Amino acid sequence: KVLTNDNYFSQEANIKYFSVSQFKAFMKCEQRAYADLTGDYEPEQTTPLLVGSYVDAYYEGALDKFKAEHPEILKRDGTLKADYKKADEIIERCNRDKLFTEYMSGNPQVIMTGELFGYKWKIKVDSLHPDKIVDLKVMRDFEPVYIPGEGKQHFINAWGYDIQAAVYQAIIEQNTGKRLPFYIPAATKEKNPDIQIFKIPQHAIDTALKIVEYNIDRIADIKSGLEE
Repeated sequence: KVLTNDNYFSQEANIKYFSVSQFKAFMKCEQRAYADLTGDYEPEQTTPLLVGSYVDAYYEGALDKFKAEHPEILKRDGTLKADYKKADEIIERCNRDKLFTEYMSGNPQVIMTGELFGYKWKIKVDSLHPDKIVDLKVMRDFEPVYIPGEGKQHFINAWGYDIQAAVYQAIIEQNTGKRLPFYIPAATKEKNPDIQIFKIPQHAIDTALKIVEYNIDRIADIKSGLEE
């Protein structure tokens, strides 16, 4: 069955393929990730997640569809709630910047599959160019993030975007024969939205891929019921 926008996030696809978000979920809490996979746990659609999805939908050209599928983002009079008005402000800020717009003008929402460390993976790229991988992020701010037990970290490491870069780069290389650099055009939800483009260094991508390799067998065993 070919993966499309409609079935990409389906339970069937999530069982057949690994994804970056699934890998990160297992790294965070194996029990919850497994419950999510089996349908015993339904992750909550939080407002920050929905705001990010709103901006993604805009760049995908699917904002009307997104609004129709998420009536909870609208007030009773049909206007947007404050958080999504903020999302519109963020989009407007991004559109005023020529370089940001250029980075977001690649082939949108490209789905690819491949094999990594003996397992099937799926990826969905926000904006794929012939010479770069681009993935949009919307966040509170660009300040370091405090991770319990590890201290303050750059948001790229804190949220596992280095892991995403590693998997995306490897799968795209399998499909195209080209090893492409990974960029994050990021925007903040601050009063005056800040924007910046971050490049994840290749050495960080290489290290992150080793983290995937080191942990994937155990996660695969849990997923298939071989491990507790």
